[in-house]
Amino acid sequence: MKRVVLFLLFVAASSMMNATPVKVSRIDPTDWYVGMKDPSLQLMVYGKNIRETDVTTDYAGVRLDSVVRLDSPNYLLVYLNIEGAQPGTMKLKFTARKGSGAKGTFTFSYKLKAREMAGSERKGFSNADVLYMLMPDRFASSGKYTTPQATKRLAAELNTYVVDRNAPSLRHGGDLEGIRRHLDYFNELGVTALWFTPVLENNSPDNALGYSTYHGYATTDYYRVDPRFGTNEEYRKLTDEAHTKGLKVVMDMIFNHCGFEHPWVADMPSADWFNLHDWLKESGGTANPEGTSFKQTSYKLTPVIDPYASETDKKETMQGWFVPTMPDLNQHNPHVMTYLIQNSIWWIETVGIDGIRMDTYPYAYAEGMARWMKTIDNEYPNFNVVGETWVTEAAYTAAWQKNSRIAENNSNLKTVMDFSFYDRISKAKNEETDAWWEGFNRIYNSFLYDYLYENPDNVMAFIDNHDTDRFLGNGCDTLALKQALALLLTVRRTPQLYYGTEILMNGTKEVTDGDVRCDFPGGFPGDSQNAFTAEGRSAEENAMFNWLSSLLHWRKGNDIIIRGKMKHFIPYNGIYVVAREYNGRGVVVILNGTNTVKTLDAGRYAELFEGVLPAATANDTGISVKTKDVITGAQVVLCNDMQLSPRSTLILEY
Repeated sequence: MKRVVLFLLFVAASSMMNATPVKVSRIDPTDWYVGMKDPSLQLMVYGKNIRETDVTTDYAGVRLDSVVRLDSPNYLLVYLNIEGAQPGTMKLKFTARKGSGAKGTFTFSYKLKAREMAGSERKGFSNADVLYMLMPDRFASSGKYTTPQATKRLAAELNTYVVDRNAPSLRHGGDLEGIRRHLDYFNELGVTALWFTPVLENNSPDNALGYSTYHGYATTDYYRVDPRFGTNEEYRKLTDEAHTKGLKVVMDMIFNHCGFEHPWVADMPSADWFNLHDWLKESGGTANPEGTSFKQTSYKLTPVIDPYASETDKKETMQGWFVPTMPDLNQHNPHVMTYLIQNSIWWIETVGIDGIRMDTYPYAYAEGMARWMKTIDNEYPNFNVVGETWVTEAAYTAAWQKNSRIAENNSNLKTVMDFSFYDRISKAKNEETDAWWEGFNRIYNSFLYDYLYENPDNVMAFIDNHDTDRFLGNGCDTLALKQALALLLTVRRTPQLYYGTEILMNGTKEVTDGDVRCDFPGGFPGDSQNAFTAEGRSAEENAMFNWLSSLLHWRKGNDIIIRGKMKHFIPYNGIYVVAREYNGRGVVVILNGTNTVKTLDAGRYAELFEGVLPAATANDTGISVKTKDVITGAQVVLCNDMQLSPRSTLILEY
């Protein structure tokens, strides 16, 4: 008996000697805020064998609701209720459970912060704004983070990468501080909000084919700005200074997938953290799909709302990974979704962003995304989120908008992206406007479906972005560009511009996406041209910049555009006319959609001026209306014998 006791004591002692000391390596979120409408808080705790611990806290006003032990021993989910808590430092005590593979205790100091303002005080972007989309890596560089040696001072663990501005798919060295130094440029141009492609850490190594994650869509740390772009503090500094200049900041987020180098991939918290997770075991934990059961998404979004869709089609769309290097997150897992929801709230509170653009919106499970939107809307009723809904039919897009009457389930998503307008304007620019279908008939036939939207003002329109060919393609058709911009900035939409359009930047995706994501000239040390200044722009670039700037400044705060009714006319004799009216004032946009001179039948549009003009100037035979050219300020008499030059654009205020 004595030998048995001694043996058991020896086994116990050996077990204790081999046990892992309790230590927390990280907690997400990194800190949190008191005073939320929803007092619940999920803490994702990282640490070797941390699952084998019990958690306690004696912080006043904090209650431990539950502890979730996941499949991996190196994570622990702690759910707290902080309804009665005040700002301060909360001590969390982690104690090894008896008989586990851990030993000892560890105390973690966790900050609870005061909010700067109530959620209802945060104002999002709206149709009164014009968003200017840019890629931080390609816009401007401060020169602080252009080499691996420089960034290693901030993050020694970054994987191998190269900065090479001659390689379209490698990093070019732009950063947040570079953007901050050019904020006055955006004011000069006249935009009111800045949308940056993702700024969070993308710690993926460059691959052998010369591709990198400079674009930012492969997140490896949801709580840190990529060190090549700067720091969290620099992001806040940029946002604060943008606010002082009247500029809003929109953050690009991705809930559908993360980057392959995220810690979750090497050590999955639970078996259902990702979609189609088994293939990772088959591939040996690599991103090589050969010989495995890997399935890539079909990129076909219609099955998500198709009433006749097969389960096979829906699975291929939503469970298939975007690419092998971007693991597909499972939004059906409530812990995953809570993590992502809290992350978006944390950035709103920590940096003060004014909106979110959500990437690949329909690829994620709709139920989880609707939960996110409902949570955001409850906490921030005046905030705004736009979702990327890439199908070119208005009926599809409208079904994703909040409170849609044509959707089976409410997405709670306020703003959707107008790929229908993008698709039609891309075709119309190369066509003659005929009597039925081509040219501006395409635009007319897109807008006529606005009755499907709950709120057309909360539809984001654009003529190009980082995922498309630039509007100018490989050419420089400024007449077509002006027509597209005139529509974009005057119709019932929230408009988005793509960086460089104002200086005639062009390019296509024939070879690589990087060719439509070129560096902004003058944004980088040593650039031979500085397009941030009039002196550095060519005569053609200045002409385009000045034309667009005039239109943008006229639009800013203009109630005709923000609140006005819209009316348009079926294209007639190749001419498309769109009008807005508010409180007896109006603007009319007249576009000659042909390559020939056209005579305007002005009497056809007399109804626009009813109640505005004296009876003597508006009759059955025609009209004679004094208007002002929005771009030049010159007086223009709108009358029956008005000649319109080929592909001309008139924006007239009355």
